[in-house]
Amino acid sequence: MIARPPLVLASASPRRSHLLAQHGYRFEVIPAEVAEIMDPELSPRELVLFNARLKARAVAALHPDRIVLGADTVVAFQGRVFGKPTDMTEAVRMLSELNAQEHEVYSGVCLAFQAGGRESAFVETTRVRFKDLSVDARYRYLLRIGPLDKAGAYAAQDDAGEIIANVTGSFSNVVGLPMEALERTLREDFNPAVLPPP
Repeated sequence: MIARPPLVLASASPRRSHLLAQHGYRFEVIPAEVAEIMDPELSPRELVLFNARLKARAVAALHPDRIVLGADTVVAFQGRVFGKPTDMTEAVRMLSELNAQEHEVYSGVCLAFQAGGRESAFVETTRVRFKDLSVDARYRYLLRIGPLDKAGAYAAQDDAGEIIANVTGSFSNVVGLPMEALERTLREDFNPAVLPPP
């Protein structure tokens, strides 16, 4: 078990906060006041990495003596990127396209410690296959979870076998923050000698 340094989470996502708390991290939430990009010219990997860095650097500039965690998650299916749906019509379309299919979830994570001159970023990918749900079942699901703040219009953390058939890779990545890779990156890339005091 590593000694986990306190973090600043540059995200208002309750799911990311829950994951950090669940894994024993001490952290403060300071959402980044930046506009995420959704550039079709970028690959899913490039897109989430860009947005994660954008968020982490924005908050690190204001809190240079803290380790800031920025993250971004998207769903990719058949060469297209699904972010957060803008309305229920788009959420219905997303879920209909993903129904009974396999897709990828990409999360970009950036850790920035400006005062220590440290920045580390990575991308985690997980494959998810959905069950074959009827139109009515998909509508009921969307009404239950409230999809407008969720990439791909679904909530892995509240699934309980309802929509996800199987997951290959990190499940926490599908929720929004790959905890295994985060812990590994903190252990390997952030020397305790340069970290801020707890």
